[in-house]
Amino acid sequence: MVERKPPAITVVLICAAIVLVLTLVGSVLIYMEGARALQKMVQEKAPTATGSTADQTTTVLVKEMDAWVKQLSMATAAGGAGLLVLVAMGSLWWRHLWLRKLRRNTRELEEVSLRFQELSLDHQRQSTERRRLDQELKRLNDEFDNRVAERTAQLSSAHDQLQKELKDRRQAERTMAQQAKELERSKDVLEMHVQVRTQEVQKLKSRYESILNSAGEGIYGLDAQGRTTFVNPAAAKITGWKVEELAGKLESEVFHHLAGSALEQDANGNPVPDQVFYRRDGSSFPVEYMRTPIKENERTVGAVVIFKDITERKRSEENLNRKAAELARSNAELEQFAYVASHDLQEPLRKIQAFGDRLKAKCDAVNLQEGRDYLDRMQSAAARMQALINDLLTFSRVISSQQPFVDVDLNGVIKGVLSDLEVRIEQTKAVIQLGALPSIEADPLQMRQLFQNLLSNALKFQPAGQQPVIEIRSEIIKGQFAGTPEEDPYAEQCQITVKDNGIGFEEKYLDKIFAVFQRLHGRNEFEGTGVGLAVCRRITDRHGGTITAHSQLGQGAAFVVTLPVRHLTKELAP
Repeated sequence: MVERKPPAITVVLICAAIVLVLTLVGSVLIYMEGARALQKMVQEKAPTATGSTADQTTTVLVKEMDAWVKQLSMATAAGGAGLLVLVAMGSLWWRHLWLRKLRRNTRELEEVSLRFQELSLDHQRQSTERRRLDQELKRLNDEFDNRVAERTAQLSSAHDQLQKELKDRRQAERTMAQQAKELERSKDVLEMHVQVRTQEVQKLKSRYESILNSAGEGIYGLDAQGRTTFVNPAAAKITGWKVEELAGKLESEVFHHLAGSALEQDANGNPVPDQVFYRRDGSSFPVEYMRTPIKENERTVGAVVIFKDITERKRSEENLNRKAAELARSNAELEQFAYVASHDLQEPLRKIQAFGDRLKAKCDAVNLQEGRDYLDRMQSAAARMQALINDLLTFSRVISSQQPFVDVDLNGVIKGVLSDLEVRIEQTKAVIQLGALPSIEADPLQMRQLFQNLLSNALKFQPAGQQPVIEIRSEIIKGQFAGTPEEDPYAEQCQITVKDNGIGFEEKYLDKIFAVFQRLHGRNEFEGTGVGLAVCRRITDRHGGTITAHSQLGQGAAFVVTLPVRHLTKELAP
């Protein structure tokens, strides 16, 4: 219950009455205090004044006192009247405000009444709707009960199924917990391996950095815009820059002193291996340049460049080219001299042999045996001299031969050589074991001469009365780092072995047997001039191959010839 407050006018009137009463009481008190003061003063002055004087004085004081009391009473009355007027005016103003508030409250009450009527109508409609909804709810409850019953049956079945699944899940959880423990153990082991691997990676990184920093060649990296990302100390030392000064600069600015690219390029737009770089002081030097692109997801994101100062090599190449030119000129002169000398020596030998034949005829006519013996010795020496000259001519022709290389079937070459040596093979009853030989690019005449010299030696250097057995076999070999035939024409090598069962030799004389006019046996033991194997070495050298031998004294020898299967295009016949 709300406590009702007293009207404000009542409070104001009570306060005004209290003030008026207090004012009147104060006036009375003042008057009484003044009267006592006046009587006291009269009493004090009475003994010293006469009667008429005292009465006059008292009368004057009483009049003054009455006047003062009247004034005070009038002031008090006027103040009370003014206060009452103010209170009355305040009451009227408050009544006016209260009436306005009352009218406003009345309007609000009317609005609340209208709202209450509307709410009542809404309540009636809601009651009707509620009854309908109760009926609908009852119907739904019945349906819900039916559905609940059905759902309960389904849930019971599902509960049983869930119980089974829960059992299986618990079993699976136990299994997973066991696996989790194993995974935890595996995780620890894996973390240990990762830690070890990280340490190894750090060691490898430090090692690679040490290798990069200690490399003698200049190495630097470029980003996609051609700016340097790292430079090793060797590159800075070669170019005269500091490592920190090279970082972030364009390759052309540092190594070419130009704003754009100054690399020499081939027909395909790739940098050629030999470039010219510039040092910081402006001096230039030749370098061997190798650029390798860095790709990520089939996109070039930079490159790694390795370069090497080849100033000394260029100087050596220039000296070598100069020496080679001088050597070629000297060889040409020597070949010309050998050819001319050999031809000039042929004429005196022919004359010696011709006059020897005439002297032999005259010696036979006069039966001069001693003179004939001298002539036989002279003609034998002349014949040896002619053989040496012919071999020298053969040797010079091998050196000066300029015939292009063509496809040669070595099987046909060997058959031709065996046909030429058929008489000697029949005389010695030699056994030739010939394997399959390949086809190679070579000079066919020199191949025939090569195998004829080797087979002739195999038939010649045999113990007396022994049947020669000669085995010829071949195989194709490839180098460990050989590329494709297009990349490396000398990738495939043909190795041919000619093995015999002859007298053999000590391998300490291996270099000697391939020298010109070098023999291991006297002329009385085996015929020959000591030029055949030298010619064989010259032939293999011209074909870019090698020849060597393996032997033991008295156990035969095996000569191994290695020749390229293919040659550079410029060496082939058009």
